[in-house]
Amino acid sequence: MERVDFGRLLTAMVTPMTKTGEVDYQAAANLAKRLAKSGSDGIVVSGTTGESPTLSKSEKEKLFHVVVEAVGGEAAVVAGTGSYDTAASIELTDIAQRAGADGIMLVAPYYNKPPQEGLYQHFRAIAESTSLPVIIYNIPGRTGVNILPSTLARLAEIENIVAVKEASGDLNQVAAIRSLCPTDFLIYSGDDSLTLPIMALGGVGVISVAAHLVGRRMKEMIEAFASGKVETAEQINRELSPLFKALFITTNPIPVKAALNILGQRVGGVRLPLVELSPEEEKKLRSVLVQTGLMN
Repeated sequence: MERVDFGRLLTAMVTPMTKTGEVDYQAAANLAKRLAKSGSDGIVVSGTTGESPTLSKSEKEKLFHVVVEAVGGEAAVVAGTGSYDTAASIELTDIAQRAGADGIMLVAPYYNKPPQEGLYQHFRAIAESTSLPVIIYNIPGRTGVNILPSTLARLAEIENIVAVKEASGDLNQVAAIRSLCPTDFLIYSGDDSLTLPIMALGGVGVISVAAHLVGRRMKEMIEAFASGKVETAEQINRELSPLFKALFITTNPIPVKAALNILGQRVGGVRLPLVELSPEEEKKLRSVLVQTGLMN
């Protein structure tokens, strides 16, 4: 298949909730539209930031349809369909494809900690079940397993596995991925704060949390770096760095949902086992929102 370019800035979208804890589909459509208009080339639906582990299959299916309808043609829609169950991931991938998603993102299987061969066979089985382009998501801090560069290199040989969201925090690993994988295999930072270092090692951009709040500025930073305006990119990175840190003062997506609510973008709360910010954490977050000019 022809290699797909999802763009340089994708937002891992939160899943808005009502006051009673149900998915707010209208708010999801509105948020997706706003992200598409504020710099996001693509939107990841039902990823970790979207609280995918606590969304039912039917909720995910409706979210895929709602977001595709809201921004199809304006931004790429990437459906989070990965889990620790290969068969269930294949089923959800089929649902996403029929909903009109432009691609899928597959997180490393969590909790069951497969060996590298198990990881390869898991991702291969899902990729071979679909014609959609696939982004692999490596986040060892959440999954308990690291997808090694050598395993990614094998996976990159599969025609529709086109990218990785790399959130190991290990820049040596990013360099190894770039060295071992084809030049058209896309590497996205999975951490806002490591976007520029990963781009310096051959990455294409970021799958972002902060872009919910500063999408246009993130896009400016990425495009500046890509066009050789390194000092401009570094300046924007320094400006946004306090926000990057504040959005991870506790488990994502608790802080970003709180920030959106504080700024008047009502996305509701989080589902258990996640809980709201503590008063002290909210105070710190508000301070950074003021510091970065997002809130008076």
